[in-house]
Amino acid sequence: MAKKIAEKASDASVKKVEIKHIRTMKDEAGKDVSVVDRTEVLLVDVAIEDAEAQLVTAEARVTELKADIAEYKKIKG
Repeated sequence: MAKKIAEKASDASVKKVEIKHIRTMKDEAGKDVSVVDRTEVLLVDVAIEDAEAQLVTAEARVTELKADIAEYKKIKG
């Protein structure tokens, strides 16, 4: 799912971001259209922390997959 991230109007001391979660669907004519699935507003610091946590999880998953591939290649010979 794609995201559109933009600065949300707020006072200077508290920065916020608006995140629109977008997915692509087909309309009745068969053309691709983008649909906003949901919108959320977060403090920018919270958004950064969330993204960093997701990155750690993704990097761990990549490490696991590399280990799996190495095992598969051993078996393949």
